Amino acid sequence: MESESAQLDEATAKWQPLSAVERRVLGVLIEKAKTTPESYPLSLNAVRVGSNQKSNRAPQMQLEEEDVADALERLRECGAVVLIQGDGRVEKFRHLAYDWFGVDKVELAVMAELLLRGDQTIGELRGRAARMNPIADLAALRPVLDSLETKGLIIYLTPKGRGCVVTHALYQPQQLDKLRAQYGDASRTMPTDETEDAPPRATASHAAAAEPRDSLAARVEALEREVAQLRGRLDEIAHQLGEP
Repeated sequence: MESESAQLDEATAKWQPLSAVERRVLGVLIEKAKTTPESYPLSLNAVRVGSNQKSNRAPQMQLEEEDVADALERLRECGAVVLIQGDGRVEKFRHLAYDWFGVDKVELAVMAELLLRGDQTIGELRGRAARMNPIADLAALRPVLDSLETKGLIIYLTPKGRGCVVTHALYQPQQLDKLRAQYGDASRTMPTDETEDAPPRATASHAAAAEPRDSLAARVEALEREVAQLRGRLDEIAHQLGEP
């Protein structure tokens, strides 16, 4: 599906923290290389349009051409993107993310989704990344996540297990600290059941029972986790049905 070959070179991985715009731009280049190879590499305007599109993006952005150009220049400086001459002398951009991250095709698909959407449950991540490279189920995703974690490219924001939340490690330090703090309470109370294919309600019920019965806050927190897990399941089902 992707025109370029996936080159794996962990020893020379060059990745580093990026700004929000830089992460979005790099994610777009990776995504389009995989999903629309006939239109890749991308012009500056194509990168801008891809960065601002409504689907498969969180948060929504309204970047100007200058914002995208600055991000591309920064990505070129750190070795993640290269400028090439396209047809009609139009400048186009190609990512170098395989070498930059030191990853394979499936790992790069996972990284692209995390760059485009940020923190999400592993169920959501599997369904979304599978549109770029096949990932049959959560069992197939686990070794991919293990590899990315070993390389320092992803971070678990909640304990590993069904419904756990993961994100990329390319945030600036202060951004990552803020994100960790947002999940701090959930990390301390989230169940660590590894049977990720069990119904979401079982985990939420277990978590609620473990909390003091007279603690309204604990019950609300358990319900919020259940809703997040159900949303992840619904997103995966929608993807399988071919909905956007």
